[in-house]
Amino acid sequence: MTALPQGSAPGSTADESAEAEVAPEPAEGIAAGDPAVDGADAGGGSEMASAGEPEPESPGDSETSDGGASSEPEAASEDAGPDGESGTAEATAEESEPSDATTAQSEPVTGSEAADAKAPEISEAAAELAAQRELRARIEQRKAEKEAPIPAGTKLSGQAADLLAAVRAVESGEKSGAAFFGGPPPAPRRPAPAQQSAPVRPRAPEPARAPATSAEALASVRAVLTRGGAPEALAAQVTGALGEQAAERLGADPWQLLAVPGVRPEQADGFARALLGAECRPDDERRAAALVGWILEQAAMQGHTALTADGVRKALAARSVPDPDEAVQQAIAEGVVLVFQDGLADEPEPSEEAEEAAEPVEVLLGLDRYALAEESLADGLARLLNSPVRDDGSVWPEGGELVRAVAGSGLVAHTGGEAARAESAAVVTAAAAAGLRAAGAAHTADGQRRLAQLTGPLAAFTVAGLLSGEGPGRDADGALALDVLVVQDATQLDVETAAMLVESLPDGCRLVLSGDPGVLGPAGAGLVFHDLLAARVCPVVASRLPDPGPVGELVSGIGIGELNQVEAPGKEVVIVPVRDAGEAVHRCVQLLADSIPRAIGIPPEQTQVITVGHGGSAGTRALNAALKQRLNPGPGRFGGFDPADKVAYAEVPGRTVIGTVVGADAEGLRIDCAGTPVLVPKERVESTLRHGWALTAHQAVGMRWPAVVAVLPGDAAQGLNRAWVYTAFGRAEQHLSVVHGVDQALPRAVAEILPAPRTTRLTPLLHGLLKTAE
Repeated sequence: MTALPQGSAPGSTADESAEAEVAPEPAEGIAAGDPAVDGADAGGGSEMASAGEPEPESPGDSETSDGGASSEPEAASEDAGPDGESGTAEATAEESEPSDATTAQSEPVTGSEAADAKAPEISEAAAELAAQRELRARIEQRKAEKEAPIPAGTKLSGQAADLLAAVRAVESGEKSGAAFFGGPPPAPRRPAPAQQSAPVRPRAPEPARAPATSAEALASVRAVLTRGGAPEALAAQVTGALGEQAAERLGADPWQLLAVPGVRPEQADGFARALLGAECRPDDERRAAALVGWILEQAAMQGHTALTADGVRKALAARSVPDPDEAVQQAIAEGVVLVFQDGLADEPEPSEEAEEAAEPVEVLLGLDRYALAEESLADGLARLLNSPVRDDGSVWPEGGELVRAVAGSGLVAHTGGEAARAESAAVVTAAAAAGLRAAGAAHTADGQRRLAQLTGPLAAFTVAGLLSGEGPGRDADGALALDVLVVQDATQLDVETAAMLVESLPDGCRLVLSGDPGVLGPAGAGLVFHDLLAARVCPVVASRLPDPGPVGELVSGIGIGELNQVEAPGKEVVIVPVRDAGEAVHRCVQLLADSIPRAIGIPPEQTQVITVGHGGSAGTRALNAALKQRLNPGPGRFGGFDPADKVAYAEVPGRTVIGTVVGADAEGLRIDCAGTPVLVPKERVESTLRHGWALTAHQAVGMRWPAVVAVLPGDAAQGLNRAWVYTAFGRAEQHLSVVHGVDQALPRAVAEILPAPRTTRLTPLLHGLLKTAE
């Protein structure tokens, strides 16, 4: 394995001589413990955190290699931090942030008592899924309470009867679910809008608020929490997770507390002991059922949509459940989980002889929300593939391989690096020239801005914006008024978001999923883009456009497992060897504040620091503290922030926006995100905002900067893998400085360590559906 490129450091003064060294020196005393992690601060003890809120970074930032709430069980988890956590996938899941994997967390905000007076805020997409789940739960509850089904229109009347009739119409296939969603009148067929060169300004994130909770319900929950020795501050989260009857539900089943994000089994056990006394036993059926659900939720935060039954049993045994097999069977019988047999969807009907010789089929368990989303997504993708597209090949302009593939298929996958974005953007332009309604969508506002430079601002959106009502509008059936949709950063689509997006597309619409398979996976459950590639059910076009410059050459080599030397005559790639975390922080501050601006000409505000995790002596917290002291010192009078502070705002897990603090008032903290004003309510500052000079790689996915400083302290060695290195280094457009303290762990991670696989069902589901259709 060849070393990283040799070249001069950005600085030239004597005290920067270490930067001038290009080949990294072996780091002394590399820590053998777990890498620093975001969740480490909350872990370890058995007492509940008074705030009761997990770090919101999660699944995006949640990949174990990147810290935060792990979305994939890769290498050592960041949530298994240096404070003694085990570092297993289970520990990672326990302390994971809600799904960047990203939300920002800052220092405690003074005066945030209002946090327990309001149900937690969720995204519009998540609110829609929650509403659907609540509707299904209510229907099932009514069925269970009555011996016979309730005939619509007899015992029910008014809106309730209409609702039940509508649900039955959808379940029976009589009507499409889209028919019950209101929307604007169908957009008239019109030529594609002329491209404009005006810069696009991303719309400010507007959090969807959960339904208001009554003061009586909050007071009742606080009383139950107090009796059980839990912090009253959890009241809002408990009512948000369990509903208006949360107090009664907790009193009857204390382990329902595990439904609150961030609560761990040992904390729920202590709460149950305080409420139940001698009646609290390890073999309690309520405990086993709650633990099964909790284990699968934690697995989802690591990216899995299902787990093997054996894996669930082992996790239950580790939680002192006396009879794990009985607990799993009971959970299945009570509908806590769904059971699947992996591989049956794409296997032919076996003969008697084959059945005798066949190996046992692996049984998978999953939660209904992810099972329904994955099945809905598979149905939607199969529908796009099987729906005839309009025969308009003659009007499509001359184009490359991708344009030709899209002209003839309802679903196309496109792979490539940063340069390949131009190819997928060209599909939008070609479709518009053919008179079709076309649009492109990206994962982040920064991706939207770069897409708009290629397609024009009127055709570029974020995926979240498209789903929340921006863009082309809806037709009479509630589907997006589009003929062609190109989705860049498709690797960041989790199964729930992808299902909503595909279900929003009309029959005959062409969908292009374009992404770079080498980057870190999505923040939420699923691995949609990779599963689609593995299924081989649609045309796949691989870009041959190389990423330009020395940074592009370096990153391309990393993508195939090679850490090559590259020529960097303009100091495009610089290696800064360090001996320990303290020196790593010092060199990072020096590079950002002095060396890069002076030698490369890129100012600090256009340089981004990327490190492995939030915790630890060289994590984002330590780096942001040092960078704030150097770049914008201040007392932090606005909940730990000052005007001109660079911040990372994660209104929903997995999607980070970079901004600058403008000021604060009674409503909250006001920030500017690329020219768009954003108000962060004061009760949300602590959970959604952190300083943004340093990010994790999961937070940085989908964004790029002129210069990047990648910080790899010695204790980060166990958190590295090829996807993390590829993602972090690939965020640089012109200049990359690597603060290198992991010695040979870096080339080893690039050559040998791949992201841990996620357990998903999309590939066999697609095979089963498309074989049936044939």
